[in-house]
Amino acid sequence: MSDDTKVTAELRDSFGKGFARRLRAAGKIPAVLYGHGTDPVHVALPGHQVALIIRRANALLELEIDGKQHLALVKDVQKDPVHQIIEHIDLLVVKKGEKIQVDVPIVVTGESFAGTIVNLENTTLAVEAEATHIPVNFEVSVEGLEEGAHITAADVTLPKGSTLLADPELLIVAISVPAATEAAEETEGEAEAAGEASEEAAAE
Repeated sequence: MSDDTKVTAELRDSFGKGFARRLRAAGKIPAVLYGHGTDPVHVALPGHQVALIIRRANALLELEIDGKQHLALVKDVQKDPVHQIIEHIDLLVVKKGEKIQVDVPIVVTGESFAGTIVNLENTTLAVEAEATHIPVNFEVSVEGLEEGAHITAADVTLPKGSTLLADPELLIVAISVPAATEAAEETEGEAEAAGEASEEAAAE
């Protein structure tokens, strides 16, 4: 954990769309903290700071609420579909050492064989990891892979402390050749075959 994840939150006891709008106008984000059998706690978060933190998937916040410390995982972020303004955040209480289920982003590295394309079939991978050691992402290399190559969940290297929850056969990446390229190659092949047939007929 680092200092930039330490967030001071304000308790709030007012609700409704009008109040939420006023909060956002003041540069704050409405949020609710829940989990571990506790009653939901409604808070207001500093907008700019939290917006920077949640750029990372599965962000973890060290919250200070009314003088008490809480560790919270960003579980859900609701945004305005048009303006992409953060409207509300759901936070899940977690404990140090606790294992939780998260979806970790997949990042593709490298270049596949010339003329092929990389199809990312699943953008995240479900794993169980320690709350304070959630991987930022999983890197999957496609360097030199040829048409027909596949990478499944079982092929992804997980760091120590992370356990795969997804189906091991879940398709992550598939390497293929664009349909236009295949059609062009077939046309070229047919043309060559037709040319050879004409040459044979002329020779006869």
